[in-house]
Amino acid sequence: VQLVESGGGLVQAGGSLRLSCAASGSIFSTNVMGWYRQAPGKQRELVASITSGGSTNYADSVKGRFTISRDNAKNTVYLQMNSLKPEDTAVYYCHAPLYGINYWGKGTLVTVSS
Repeated sequence: VQLVESGGGLVQAGGSLRLSCAASGSIFSTNVMGWYRQAPGKQRELVASITSGGSTNYADSVKGRFTISRDNAKNTVYLQMNSLKPEDTAVYYCHAPLYGINYWGKGTLVTVSS
């Protein structure tokens, strides 16, 4: 059972990044996968989630700027982040529940400079 994130980095405000989360098949078949983030000194918060059927949910702070999607053939979930702001700076984590256990990736750092 593994979740492996990639795609983080340093970007200027207004720029874009796409995060990827490669998941093992047993996790990917779960109902929902999500992206969370944790900024320094703050609690981890939900950014976006997507069900196996493609229904999505977004935090108010990212609506209209971020898009979550999944490629079932590749067992991968993506987070396209546009119009990035300095307040989006955080470690972004991939998440999936399976049989009552919460699985997390190790995270990928996104830094947005002003």
